[in-house]
Amino acid sequence: MSSHQLSPRNLATTTKPYKFLLTIPATVKVTDIFTSFMKAFFAIVAVASISLLSFNAIPSSITTSHVDPSTTVRVSDSTNGGINFQPNYYQETNVSHILFGIGGSAKMWEERRHYCELWWKPNTTRGFVWLDEPPQENTPWPESSPQYRVSEDTTRFQYTCWYGSRSAIRIARIIKESFQLGLKDVRWFVMGDDDTVFFIENLLTVLRKYDHKEMYYIGSNSESVEQDLIHSYTMAYGGGGFAISYPLAEVLVRVLDGCIDRYSSAYGSDEKIGGCMAEIGVPLTRELGFHQVDIRGDPYGLLAAHPLVPLVSLHHQDYLQPIFPGLTQVESTKKLIQSYQLDPSRLLQQSFCYDLNRNWSFSISWGYTAQLYPSLVTAKELITPFQTFTTWRTWSAEPFSFNTRVLSQEPCERPIIYFLDGPTNMVNSSSGESTRTMYKKVEAEPGKECIREDYGAAASIKTIKVSAAILDASVWTKGQRRQCCEVVNGNGGEEEVLKIKIRNCKRRESVSPP
Repeated sequence: MSSHQLSPRNLATTTKPYKFLLTIPATVKVTDIFTSFMKAFFAIVAVASISLLSFNAIPSSITTSHVDPSTTVRVSDSTNGGINFQPNYYQETNVSHILFGIGGSAKMWEERRHYCELWWKPNTTRGFVWLDEPPQENTPWPESSPQYRVSEDTTRFQYTCWYGSRSAIRIARIIKESFQLGLKDVRWFVMGDDDTVFFIENLLTVLRKYDHKEMYYIGSNSESVEQDLIHSYTMAYGGGGFAISYPLAEVLVRVLDGCIDRYSSAYGSDEKIGGCMAEIGVPLTRELGFHQVDIRGDPYGLLAAHPLVPLVSLHHQDYLQPIFPGLTQVESTKKLIQSYQLDPSRLLQQSFCYDLNRNWSFSISWGYTAQLYPSLVTAKELITPFQTFTTWRTWSAEPFSFNTRVLSQEPCERPIIYFLDGPTNMVNSSSGESTRTMYKKVEAEPGKECIREDYGAAASIKTIKVSAAILDASVWTKGQRRQCCEVVNGNGGEEEVLKIKIRNCKRRESVSPP
């Protein structure tokens, strides 16, 4: 056999190369192998550390050259819905991430724009009001309004609701036409009507609770059960506004036109959108701070006992009595917004407490109203709204999607009511920022005063002054608890001014009458 030939045994050995790694020559010590291995390991670690330090030293202008353009922050630019963009990293959701789509009409905008302009901030908020036709050429577009766009023609779509308007089709497609603009850095599409008033800081507080990279459909139902029965409990009502995350919008725009025809009998744009959501399989995430305000009459009871959530929106102001007596609907809303601007999270938040020296009860809806009861009233009753309104469709006394209580016509059985009076003042101290609000008594109409002695003592209070620390928005990310309050000058007597302090409840404290 030639020396270059391999026996079957040798061939089997040489075709298993890993055996060379497992076979250690007798002349090599195990300690020498371990030492060499450790030297190589430390050399690799040293090289990796030097490389990392060198990378960090590269100028940011070089390292950001491949940044995803969707990671951005706004600067003013009228070509991009009011916003242009610059790179930014790991941003919390802010107003530049929201694209508003506002349903309007050319003929009604001059009348309705005053509501939108109360909350719209040119060069800060992004979005458009979508019109059915271009505005009149001889009428300049207001600089304080959002930019406008004209909706696409919708004559090809079916609409078979005999009591509705075809404008529902156009309004439903705002989300699609907004998406197709391809604007950068949009995380949320927020839809609303031309008379919807958004409280943007509180809207952001709500949206930050949710991952914008997931599919979310956020809003609320109607206050009137008859509306929910006729339309749906599973849809967000458009006048109160609703938010759709970008990933959901991406799917929605693909099926929307088909949905519009499949739900041609649906009355409104929001009902058509709700039908699409059912097909996609994404349910409504209810946030009670979105208010459709499907009620008639006086909204006082609803606003004086607001649920324990941030106020996100209001709607239908022109169909209601003004929020504040003696003011118009627009003036009233503007006054409410002035309080909101100083303490957004606290607006309309209800607190109540007792003066046990005089057996009085107090309820404060911050930034709006105060109530004084010349008796001890339970907490369950205080959080129940007075029914100062009727249903939207039939103007009936009931039902609503929340409990109500009767506001008696008997003067001695009604609370003494106070409304916000004057500006809200900001106070700085060593313990942080706080506000001072003042609420002035509403005088009873002649002949409708309560002449009972115990009621008369309470009626002598002309003004209630309320102090409260600024409510941090982070409270809405924790377990919810209503704040407590206490009477500061409640030692008896008939002072015309009564002072109340709103504060955090103590750990084991409860608001319970004796």
